[in-house]
Amino acid sequence: MFLTAHTSARNWELSHSAMRLNGASVPQTEAQLIQAACKGDTTAFGSLVRKYQDRLCTALLHICGTLEEAEDVAQEAFVQAYLKLSTFAGQSAFYTWLYRIAVNAAISRRRRRREETSVDANRESFGLEPHDDAEAAEERLLREERAVQVQRALARLSDEHRAILVLREIEDCDYDQIAQILNLPVGTVRSRLHRARLQLKEQLDLILGEISGRH
Repeated sequence: MFLTAHTSARNWELSHSAMRLNGASVPQTEAQLIQAACKGDTTAFGSLVRKYQDRLCTALLHICGTLEEAEDVAQEAFVQAYLKLSTFAGQSAFYTWLYRIAVNAAISRRRRRREETSVDANRESFGLEPHDDAEAAEERLLREERAVQVQRALARLSDEHRAILVLREIEDCDYDQIAQILNLPVGTVRSRLHRARLQLKEQLDLILGEISGRH
């Protein structure tokens, strides 16, 4: 049976509303939610969706480049997770397992589409952290330019190198967590991360050179 992300999400919300109206209780701990969801309780899985959807979308944003793409991948990951929930053995945190599904979905989607994300799209969808009103305009501009340059450099990397940089530098995952998510030996994680950092620096240097050449 195949479920669409939209239909599944809608069904979870409707089930949750019905449970409230009927006065039924929803399991509270993550382990209880997973156990209930494995037994077909869509309301319990809906609670897991609500718990992790914002965090997952934020993490995927750095890989996908646009908020719309990140949300689509997150929806796809939740549907896959629901269908595969019986295979979750609890050997890692649920979010680690979910994030692995999401990263694989994002990489597969990018391989199919291979669309370059424009600088304007990155600026609009990636967003920038709020700044102190007292911050100098020139410093703020420099920070914005650096953020855009990093996003451009990330967009030029391979899917594998982009994903591992996001996990380590943005998600702050340790090597063991990255190995679990990407299903790689720790030694491979270390070597791939080293190459990814070198490539990111190389792309940043190229971007800075392009900017200098235009002035």
